[in-house]
Amino acid sequence: MTRRIDRILATVVAAGAALVFGAASAQAANWDMPTPYPETNFHTKNIVQFAADVDKATNGAIKIKVHANGSLFKHPEIKNAVRGGQVPIGEILLSNLGNENPVFAVDSLPFLASNYDEARKLWAASKPATDKVLRQQGLMVLYAVAWPPQGIYAKKELKTVDDMRGIKFRTYNPATSQLAKLAGAVPTQVEVPDIPTAFTTGRVDAMITSPSTGVNSKAWDYVSEYHDTQAWLPNNVILVNLKAFQALDKKTQDAILAAAKAAEERGWKASMTETETMTKTLAEKGMKVHKPTAALMAGLKKIGDQMIDEWVKKAGADGAAILKAYRGK
Repeated sequence: MTRRIDRILATVVAAGAALVFGAASAQAANWDMPTPYPETNFHTKNIVQFAADVDKATNGAIKIKVHANGSLFKHPEIKNAVRGGQVPIGEILLSNLGNENPVFAVDSLPFLASNYDEARKLWAASKPATDKVLRQQGLMVLYAVAWPPQGIYAKKELKTVDDMRGIKFRTYNPATSQLAKLAGAVPTQVEVPDIPTAFTTGRVDAMITSPSTGVNSKAWDYVSEYHDTQAWLPNNVILVNLKAFQALDKKTQDAILAAAKAAEERGWKASMTETETMTKTLAEKGMKVHKPTAALMAGLKKIGDQMIDEWVKKAGADGAAILKAYRGK
């Protein structure tokens, strides 16, 4: 009931904001912002700072209230909530939209980009195509920040891909679902807030995700092994409703864009620190942090090559342009 009331209130606020935008962009507006992850997550902390920066830079004309951990809208609902004007701004994992358009999934292709320099280069190469598709839907990216490299959590050590066969594997986007299928595992969609329950009730036995999510969800309570595969670095993006943004005066737009640029730089640095800190925390909490065996990595990279080939065929001209810009050929 509380969540339903929150949604109604968010819709009312969004409608009020739209009236404000239409009447006079100089008037103050309160922006509700749904995010999928807990307040302790580095992405959420960065967003809270971004909101404070926007408030200061716009002299209070735009006040962003952050609703963390899927408390206002669940993760799969956030993009359409922003697009439909229920809220003017929100955070999503971009690759969640991979079934809508393959362009959105490029950052989750295994081993295409598996370190921060490669991930930033891939985002620069894919951003024009991403912007084009999102703008056609009435959306705009304000900024993007990568997660730490993805590793595999399991109840037993995985020495080869064959060890994944038949296990129930938590997935969070089309790419992880495809990886699970190609490895012979059983894909099961589970959002971050539901991870501990999914493991303790036996819905899933393993997952591939960041050290951050592992620590945030206290993975040591339900699994014992972490394989530091560094498979990819998926991006979270901050989306804004294009009409809401364009209704603002240029000074306010510029202030938001400047705050977004600062948040992107700050967020990538925080992600790099997060990788080291959270991987260390997993070990301190008693988890065995494994350097993957050569056999496991060979099997995963073979799956990655297959997924990249399939993605290129689906993505067409946009995909070819992204890879050309990324690889420089």
